[in-house]
Formats: sequence, structure tokens, C-alpha cells
Amino acid sequence: MLQFLLVETLGLYIQVPFCQTKCTYCNFHTGVVSADRFGPYIGAVCREISGHAERFASAGISWPTRFDWQALRPTAPGPLPADTIYIGGGTPSLLEPRLLATLLEGLRLSFSCSDKEVTLEADPETIEPEKAAHWVTAGVNRISFGSQSFVDDELRAAGRMHRREDIYRAVPILRGAGIHNISFDLIAGLPKQTHDSWRQSLSEAIALSPEHISIYMMEIDEGSRLGLEVIRSGPRYSARELPSEEAMAEFYELAQRELRSAGYEQYEISNWARPGFASRHNLKYWRREPYLGFGAGAHSFSGWQRWSNVPDSLTYVEAIRADRSAIEHVDALTDDLALEEEIFLGLRQLSGIDLVRIERQYGVNLGEKISRLASGGMIEREGNLVRLSPAKLSASNEVLVELLR
Repeated sequence: MLQFLLVETLGLYIQVPFCQTKCTYCNFHTGVVSADRFGPYIGAVCREISGHAERFASAGISWPTRFDWQALRPTAPGPLPADTIYIGGGTPSLLEPRLLATLLEGLRLSFSCSDKEVTLEADPETIEPEKAAHWVTAGVNRISFGSQSFVDDELRAAGRMHRREDIYRAVPILRGAGIHNISFDLIAGLPKQTHDSWRQSLSEAIALSPEHISIYMMEIDEGSRLGLEVIRSGPRYSARELPSEEAMAEFYELAQRELRSAGYEQYEISNWARPGFASRHNLKYWRREPYLGFGAGAHSFSGWQRWSNVPDSLTYVEAIRADRSAIEHVDALTDDLALEEEIFLGLRQLSGIDLVRIERQYGVNLGEKISRLASGGMIEREGNLVRLSPAKLSASNEVLVELLR
């Protein structure tokens, strides 16, 4: 569609699906493997990156290019330049610094990278001064920090490797290495979590003054050990000590108040930032801007197609070594699916959606539904812009279901 071709940059994502242990709530395609597998995996990712154009072509995938609208043709071959890189997982901070540097160099050899934001996901117990210094030298300028909680009982129940003291040890290391953009993750709804312990985690996170904080609500599904135990009504993984849904909603609302008072601006349902520190890369997802993903289980989006790689890391490495594509699924977006994404992802942002543009582009009329939701206090409308009411963000799914019905 037209607006996607007007985007001037793309994001690059690398999936590193290795962990030291599997958290009880995790439903991602990650695993605990020998460090001997790290090198071959990174080698395969670099090979996928260098040969991505041929593999995309063989899978029937086209990706965004710079476009001259007067001449109605691309201005140059190849993909758009990249201004964000995100290395996620898993626990990519487990990698030896040389492997991380090799990975980033592989991206720069194949893409024009401005490195405005280069994020590395890192767990507190993996952070060491020498590694952090190497990360900065390699170009990393943002750390997404898997803190999750500042309460040791909650961390143990969740199967996390780190403890509260590891967070306090790691932050000064990152600052000393020159990282001036740190994001903390916190989870609302962990087993054993109470109102008092949640307030403690919020207060301690704010006191350490990260530039960005993400608050994720605990999700229960059969894809995780904890979720399966809850569904079975079993006692393992402290499954019977989960906060109620009502308590989790209160945790979220407390986070909204405390973070706002501390000077953080909420720009997305789960994300708050100091001015100027909203995640550039993640905004691409919510704004439906193009991004390319590499590695096992990585997803990509061109604006008109979505595709993903096989999730199993061994299968992925074998495919790349055999010079085969690791792409497992390719889906072309219909107008109906694109509309759903526009609404679902757009309303996650506190800035909202441009209703007039969406109605014109997709040939729909949402006026009656918008009016009904607005009269119920679920959404706000200001001119062309429609956004979720700040007090109703914890009930966002209800609004989205109604609009998409």
C-alpha cells in the first residue's frame, strides 16, 4: 500500500534464541544449549544476512526500496537504509563479544546502517565490565534490561537466574561503559507478587533512573510451563500464588501513576520513556513500518507481506548451511488484515490513529462504533485522531474487539 513505500528507513532484528534457563512463564522458541552452538549459529545468521536478497527472491518476497515518485521507479537497487538494530532473544548478552561484533559487522556489510539505535537485550547476571565495554565498541548504544522484578522470591518463583543485587551491580557497569539509554522490563502479575512487592519493584526501578521502562502483564497460556500448570490447576511453579486479574489491573494503574509522577511519558500501552527515549525500533512495529528479521524464529514485514523463519535453531542452521531458505511462512496482507493491524497496533500507541485516513484508505465507516465507544468513555476523539482513554488502557482488548467486530 502507498504509505509503506513512503517510509525512508527500515529496522533490522536479530534473534538469538539461547538462554541459561527457561523462565516458567516463557512461551518463546528459546532453549538452553551448550555455548559450543553459539558460533555456528551466528555464522549461519551472517550467511543468511549476506544472501538475503536471493533467498527473498526465491520465496517470492519483495522488500521496500527508495522510490522516486516523479519518475515512478526505485532510485537505487537494494533495501532501504536501516536506522535501528535490535538484537533480542533469548539472552543475546550470553554471546562472546567477538560474536556480537561479527553479527553487527555482517549487518553493516549488507545494509547501510546509521546506527541511531542499536539495542541489545541483556540479563543482569550476564553483565560484566569487559563485555559491556566491547558492546559499546561494537556499536551498541541501548540495553533492554530483563530485570522483571526487584523481589527475590518472585524472581525465584519465575525461574529467573538473577537476583535484586545483580540489577544494582549491573547498572553502574553499563553507565560506566558509556550506555546512556537503558530500558527496564517489569512484569505485573508474577507468582507471589503483592501490592506491596509491586510498589517496591516500581520504586526501585524508578530510583535507578533508566531512560525507558516497559511494563508487561503476565500472560497465561499453555505454551509455558507456568501457563500449563495454571490450566491444570496444579501447584508447581507457584501457579496457585498468581495475583488475580483485578489485582493486575490495579498494578498497571499504579504503574501509570508512579511513572507519570517520576517524569516518564507513556507512549504505548506497555511502554514509558523519558522525553526523547521512546524505542525507535519498537515504534516501527506499532506504526507498521518495514523491518527485516534474521535468525531462527525471526519475523519480517515489508508493508505488504509478512514472513517468518523456522523457529528451531538446529533446523535453521542446517537450512542455511545447505544454502536453503530458512523461511517457513510467507503471508500477503489483504486489505481486511491490514485494516485490523492498523487499528490494533495504532491504538496501542497513546498518540492514537488517524480515523479519516483509515476510513478513506480502506473504504470503511467506523463512525457509529467510534461514537458508541466514546460515549462509554472507552476512547477519546480529537479532530481526526482517535485514541484509547488513558484510564481505560488496561481494558484495551475490549475496545479493539468492538472496533474489529
